[in-house]
Amino acid sequence: MKKTILSSALVSALFLVGCGEASQNSQTPPAQLVVAQQVESISHQQSKSYIGRVEAVEDTNITAQVTGYLKGSHFDEGQMVEKDQLLYTIEPSSFEAQLASAKAANAQAEATLIKAQLDFARGKNLLPKGSISQSEFDHLNAALLGAKAQVESAKAQMRLAEVNLSYTEIRAPFSGRIAQSTVSTGDLVSPQSGVLTTLVSLDPVHTSFSISERERLELGMDNIKSEGEADSVEVQVVLENGQRFEHLGKLDFLGNRIDLNTATIALRAVVANPDYRLLPGQHVKVELREKHAEQVVVVPRRAVQTDLEGNFVMIVANGDIAERRNVELGRQIESGVIVRSGLSVEDTVITQGLQRIRNGVPVRLKSANAE
Repeated sequence: MKKTILSSALVSALFLVGCGEASQNSQTPPAQLVVAQQVESISHQQSKSYIGRVEAVEDTNITAQVTGYLKGSHFDEGQMVEKDQLLYTIEPSSFEAQLASAKAANAQAEATLIKAQLDFARGKNLLPKGSISQSEFDHLNAALLGAKAQVESAKAQMRLAEVNLSYTEIRAPFSGRIAQSTVSTGDLVSPQSGVLTTLVSLDPVHTSFSISERERLELGMDNIKSEGEADSVEVQVVLENGQRFEHLGKLDFLGNRIDLNTATIALRAVVANPDYRLLPGQHVKVELREKHAEQVVVVPRRAVQTDLEGNFVMIVANGDIAERRNVELGRQIESGVIVRSGLSVEDTVITQGLQRIRNGVPVRLKSANAE
């Protein structure tokens, strides 16, 4: 009987010791091995890329303003021409004759005016003496007024003849690159002949593209300054080969309405092009970016997890304890993802071993390069 009681006491004691150890183990689980790194703060310019097209600031069709035979062309096709450079000459002889005739008519009208002025002056002296009647004096006055009108008409005809003669020399309205000619020497040209050639300016050029309404608000492009520069962004043109164009652009146009079909708004930038590397019609990538860099917190993308509460990361808190931090994310960049709120540069985020930990468990750190 005594042996039975003693055995029961020993079993009970062992059972209680075992329960105590199990309870202690459940309260302090073993530390999990994880990889962590310090949160980075980097200088970042927010940017966004769009597909754009290069357009000429000036693009014009060269046409004839008068009818005549083409006497000659004075440019090399496909080359740069300067403003007011002579491009075409139309045979001027008939227009020179018209100008000479207009000058003669003007001289005759002025002579008639002088005679009418003298007759009017005599009549004005004779009328008080009764040497002429009032009717005759009125006739002299009307002749004077008619002579003045004839002079104005002759001067207008002379100016018209001068303008027509000037049109026999077709000059470049601005500096740019000229296309091939569609006419040859000896062709009869007229305003109905169509385009003789085209001329486009190449420095500077425009780049046109479209952005969404949300992106317009995010980049702060609510207004374009009068001098043609957006308040907060600059324009970087990227060529088809991936090379960045050496000259930055400035926004100079913001559309006045949202396109209902695409939900986008039209934008345009002006870009210096002194070496003529950009050509009208060329497709480019237009990168809009903030003018001034800002310091942002960045973590590796693999450190971010998502559940029903949203995005979160696990950090190593004091005492090497894993702690959950809910975060608000920004854009993803090359070095990771921007964290707008929830972390600071003093925090250390766990990047590997996340599947083995939860909030509040102890962790052990190892190097990211450890095998």
